[in-house]
Amino acid sequence: MTLERLSGACDVAERWCELLATAAAQTRVLLLLAGTDTAAVPGISAAGATPDSRRFTAAADAELLWQGPAARRPHALPPLPAGVTPALIAWAVLQGLDLEPLVLNLGAPVAPAIPHLQLNQSPARCLSTGAAMDLDRVQALWLWGERWGRGLARSGQPVLLSECVPGGTTTALAVLEALGVPSTGLVSGSVRQPDHQLKRQLVQQGLEAAQLGPLASPKAVLAAVGDPMQVVAAALLKRAALAGTPVLLAGGSQMAAVLALALAACTPLERQQLATQAAVVTTAWVAYEAASDFEGLMAQLAQRFAIEPLAFATGLRFTGSRRQELLDYERGYVKEGVGAGGLAALWQLSGRSLQALQQACEQACDQLQHPA
Repeated sequence: MTLERLSGACDVAERWCELLATAAAQTRVLLLLAGTDTAAVPGISAAGATPDSRRFTAAADAELLWQGPAARRPHALPPLPAGVTPALIAWAVLQGLDLEPLVLNLGAPVAPAIPHLQLNQSPARCLSTGAAMDLDRVQALWLWGERWGRGLARSGQPVLLSECVPGGTTTALAVLEALGVPSTGLVSGSVRQPDHQLKRQLVQQGLEAAQLGPLASPKAVLAAVGDPMQVVAAALLKRAALAGTPVLLAGGSQMAAVLALALAACTPLERQQLATQAAVVTTAWVAYEAASDFEGLMAQLAQRFAIEPLAFATGLRFTGSRRQELLDYERGYVKEGVGAGGLAALWQLSGRSLQALQQACEQACDQLQHPA
């Protein structure tokens, strides 16, 4: 096994990696774009240096993923405090593996100017309201995700789910807490030093306003404090995994919340099956971040749902890179997003070297600085 196992039984993890390794070139890659007004809270996100710039993050990242760093894209990448968007890593992997992503816009503030599936949705309201989305909307999105999950399962190909939702680690924390998974202080974030107190205050405010009971359904939780990506991803995951399709949840805390939602929507027997088919795969910058605890979060999921969740970290690091933007990952300025960790893991499982991926990312940085 070439990935670092963070959680899950060793034999199940070995089988899962072997299966993904043999089908890396046939994996279906989905990028789910969405938005939440939570991203406008000052200090909550670094996926764009200002609240206004974060409105364009999802569109700009999707355009980079589709058109590449050398193209002149319709929407400029939002300025970051340091580093460069993880969409650059994702693009390098997709190019190397010759994979084409399917982009789904589930409610980003600005639609990307590339081919994509548009659901004519809007961003969720701030989770602090306790009424992030209308329940009818959640139910419609859930049915949509189930249909896609069933359709993807019929292809027999593994599925890689990625996301771009500024503010999404805070909605992830809210969803996890509402589902009975203690997560305060464990969830990461795009800010170099996540403001756990600010996140906790927003979550407490939202949950108090929502007045959810201890047995609240996943859909009720989503309506109260979630975001559109979580709805579709959880429903898709449940249907695809229970149909026997391996699902790679490419991300950190946000995909842990997606997994928790899917597990909460399952029977105890279904949870055991889902846990063998799905894995959360993140970057080393999330897995080993001092200011959060990804392994601890997986342990809380295990205790809450009586399963052994699969989780891995890719070995990709940028120590010694010739590009300062990539060295900034090692300084904690950028950690995860747009499926970077999961796609880098797919690169590893395909037998390619991480040194080659670092070089591809450096070349992509060169092209980003000097576009055609």
